[in-house]
Amino acid sequence: MALKERHEPSGETAKRKGEHIRICLQEDVEGKGGGTGLAQYRFIHNALPELSFTDIRLDTEWLGCLMKAPLLVSSMTGGTDEAGAINRRLAIAAEERGWAIGLGSMRAAIEKEELAETFRIRREAPTIPVIANVGAVQLNYGFGVENCRRAVELAEANALVLHLNGLQEVFQPEGDTNFSGLLKKIEAVCANSAVPVGVKEVGWGIDGETAYRLSEAGVSFIDAAGSGGTSWSQVEKFRVKDPIRREAAEAFADWGLPTAESVQAIRSHLPGISLIASGGLVTGVDAAKSLALGANLAGFGRALLPQAAGPAKDISLDLLLRQFEIIEFELRTAMFGIGAGTIEELRSTARLVKKTN
Repeated sequence: MALKERHEPSGETAKRKGEHIRICLQEDVEGKGGGTGLAQYRFIHNALPELSFTDIRLDTEWLGCLMKAPLLVSSMTGGTDEAGAINRRLAIAAEERGWAIGLGSMRAAIEKEELAETFRIRREAPTIPVIANVGAVQLNYGFGVENCRRAVELAEANALVLHLNGLQEVFQPEGDTNFSGLLKKIEAVCANSAVPVGVKEVGWGIDGETAYRLSEAGVSFIDAAGSGGTSWSQVEKFRVKDPIRREAAEAFADWGLPTAESVQAIRSHLPGISLIASGGLVTGVDAAKSLALGANLAGFGRALLPQAAGPAKDISLDLLLRQFEIIEFELRTAMFGIGAGTIEELRSTARLVKKTN
C-alpha cells in the first residue's frame, strides 16, 4: 500500500528523532506522578532460601524464543546516524547478555529508505528476539499491512509492536491525532502478520479493559509501558513552539497509570497474555517486582540511554555491558533473597507484598 502524502516531510521525522535523543539525555523529562508504583511493594526476606546463589537461573522463553534472561531493551530510537549507533551498541550488549531488544518507531525507515540501516541490528544480534515497531496511529495516515510487513522484514524481526502514543501526538508539533477506528486496523495487522503482533504504550500505561479489547483483536503480547519514567508530554514541551501546548504540558506531568498498576490490571484481565512491564524501571529489583506482579519480561529504556549514547564506542559499550550485568545481578540477588531459584518461581511467589506505610 502506497503511503499517502503527509503534512510532514520525511526528513523532519529524522530531525525529530535526533531532538528526542538530545532532550532525553539533557532535560528533566521524568513524569511527576509519584513514580512507577513499584516502590509501594517490598519482598518478604527469606533468611533460609535453601538454594545456592550460583544455581539461580534467569533463563526463560518468550514467544517461542529461548532467552538467557527475562529482560528487554525497550523501544527507543532509530532514524539518524546517532540513533543507528545507539541501536547497534544496545544490540551488541543485548546479544551478549541474552536480552530481547525493541527498535524505535520505524516510520522513518519506511518513508526514507536510506534511514533503514539505522534499524538493521540483526548482524549485531543474530540470536535474540528483535521487535520491529510502528506507531499504531500511522494506520490512519497511509500505513497498512504491507508497510508493517516491510518493517518486520527490514529488521528481520521476531515480532512487531504497534505503539500507542496519543498524548505525545497531541503535544508534538507535527503530531498525528486521529486515533479513531484503530482497533479494527490493528486487528487486520494481527490477522495478516507472519510474526506475533503486540501493542505498547510509550509511558502512560494500558488499563485492563483496553488490554482485553486488544487481545480480542488478536494481539499476542502487551507492553504496559506505564508512567513513572519518561513523560513524552514533557519531552515534546521542549520542542513545541506553540505557547498553549508548552504551558499545558505541565498539567500532564503526572498523567498516566503507574507501571505496577498497569501490569496488575492487564494480568487480572488476561491471565494468559504475554506481558511486558516497562516504564521507569532502573534496577534489577524493579525487574524482580515487575515479574512477581505478573510480567513475563521487564523492559529498560532511558536508564540505558546515557551509556548507549556515549561518545567513545568502546568505552560506552563496556559501560553498557556493565549496566546489563548489574541489573542481572540485582535480579538474581532479589531472587536469592526470597528463595526463588527460577523465573517461574519468582513469578509465582507470595513474598511480594504491598507496604503498609
